[in-house]
Amino acid sequence: MHQFRPRSVLTLAAATAVAASATVGTAASSARTSAARATGRTITVVEHAITDKEIPTGDGKDVKGNILTFNNPVFNFADKKQVGHDEGFCTRIAPKQGIYECLWTTFLKRGQITVQGPFYDTRNSVLSITGGTGAFRDARGQMRLISKNGGKEFYFVFVLS
Repeated sequence: MHQFRPRSVLTLAAATAVAASATVGTAASSARTSAARATGRTITVVEHAITDKEIPTGDGKDVKGNILTFNNPVFNFADKKQVGHDEGFCTRIAPKQGIYECLWTTFLKRGQITVQGPFYDTRNSVLSITGGTGAFRDARGQMRLISKNGGKEFYFVFVLS
């Protein structure tokens, strides 16, 4: 989702992602489809963080209140076919702790899923699913955000309840 910090800062996130992606791959081991990967009530897609734009509020410095906007493509679990996109923003909450608070919507063929919650510069996070449209109109649950490829890509693991 978001490539906020220089890649060197995301080294810890990348190491964590290696371990976590093994879990994601195991949890999502049923037959792959060309659409967004769905296993029961879990949907996993891969976001390519290519449009992230940080809007500084403190003369280009990393300060509380900086805004990050994005509109990125999302791909199926195999990371081969684009199945939608996301759009949203994050506000820098605690620069020294490396914390943003984010809100975004992921657009898929069957509807939209909206999430809100933290993004950490150096570790994965869990966000709340706050709603959706279409097939996801009653969506609630959580989304695990797992860094992939040093923060250039992210697994979105939607666990719907």
